[in-house]
Amino acid sequence: MATSGGGRQPKYQRIADALRKAIEAGEYGPGARLPGENDLMAAHGVARMTARQALGVLQSEGIAESRKGAGVFVRSFRPLRRHGVQRLAGERWGAGRSVWSADIEDRTLVVDGVSVAEEPAPESIARVLALEPGDAVCVRRRRFVLDGKPVLLATSFLPAPMVAGSAITEEDTGPGGIYARLGELGFAPAHFREEIRSRMPSKEEADRLSLSAGTPVILVCRTAFDAEGRPVEVNEMVLDSASYVLEYDFDA
Repeated sequence: MATSGGGRQPKYQRIADALRKAIEAGEYGPGARLPGENDLMAAHGVARMTARQALGVLQSEGIAESRKGAGVFVRSFRPLRRHGVQRLAGERWGAGRSVWSADIEDRTLVVDGVSVAEEPAPESIARVLALEPGDAVCVRRRRFVLDGKPVLLATSFLPAPMVAGSAITEEDTGPGGIYARLGELGFAPAHFREEIRSRMPSKEEADRLSLSAGTPVILVCRTAFDAEGRPVEVNEMVLDSASYVLEYDFDA
């Protein structure tokens, strides 16, 4: 039913609200199967499309996920709180700790799908790194899996001559990762800039992140600059929006 002049919510939204309250009250715990379309049709006297829309609302909010052939379930994955400022502190990676150590607490993080190659710089990347299009860049691609759930795809671009012969060109960059190795080369990051957007995922992104239908992704593009203001890395990240809380904590 369309929203009336009296401001009543559409039926699918009221059903979604009721399910959300039931989840918050613990009636449906993490991993529990929610009532299906047939159940909602019978309980609320609505058409299948209305029931489907109600479940879709919870999926788009990241509260529930669809499992093909099985139904819709309450998400059991605890969202990752990404500390946008603290995670990039120099004393963290400078001491050999991963930037992820600020976020994951005691959770299990696995990095897979790692590939490292020298490629011509795309025009957009060349522009940021102050290179000519086609100049050689070291490209590092990887996927981050937290507690068994893929949460992030990352692709880093670095000027190839700058990192040639270093551990940055290897799959395992060692303690502290890329930034610690850049520091050893004399190009330690001193300043970062992050740009954030969102959109729907490509099919490849949805597959690699195991995204539920209708789940958007967050795009974070981070550029690292050394003390001379020289751009030393561009990192393009694709985040599962339902798996993240982006937190920025800074002084006034």
